[in-house]
Amino acid sequence: MGPRDAKNALFDGFADVAKALGNGRRAELIDVLDQGERRVDDLATEIDQSVANTSFHLRTLAGAGLVSTRRDGTRIYYRLASDRVGDLWAALRDVAGAHHAHLDDLAAAYLGDRSSLEEISRAELARRIDAGNVIVVDVRNAAEFTAGHIAGARSMPIDELAEQVDLLPDDVDVVAYCRGPYCVYADDAVRLLREAGRSARRLQDGYPEWRRRGMPVE
Repeated sequence: MGPRDAKNALFDGFADVAKALGNGRRAELIDVLDQGERRVDDLATEIDQSVANTSFHLRTLAGAGLVSTRRDGTRIYYRLASDRVGDLWAALRDVAGAHHAHLDDLAAAYLGDRSSLEEISRAELARRIDAGNVIVVDVRNAAEFTAGHIAGARSMPIDELAEQVDLLPDDVDVVAYCRGPYCVYADDAVRLLREAGRSARRLQDGYPEWRRRGMPVE
């Protein structure tokens, strides 16, 4: 193989990773797996695909080295191959947000009007947690909470939150978080909490960003 062919092969190898992410459902799988490892059937439910289609997408991601597997008896769990894959996903989102001409419109169509939803930064939330004057609510599902969560957070999945609002003290600020900056669960939680008369904000992004920056987790 000559130098030109070798260079072509190298850059084709780089492109293989990009091609693996060049599908919305595979990108969504990376987003879900950034919360922690999951079984194929759980992942299929999350992305609203058949198990067969989900398995195909996972094999494509595995072929590009982006996900790996762990066997527990007859069950196979998928996870990101490393934290660097999560970093790549975050970078892709950031670049898309900065340069994709229509991404804001696409996000607004999914997330709704966020103009009235106040955010809190990671640094401020960390200070409030240390001071003990805030309640942090994780509105992801129980499996994701179990895989890892902000230290001291309470698990209140979004589909159960309405029934649990009365368990929260009336006189303490609430911060809700979920999977990341484009996760609608935290938005819905803040709206629900405010309708119930609670002071509520959403974390600026989500659990993966908090974890990757070395903030306290459990």
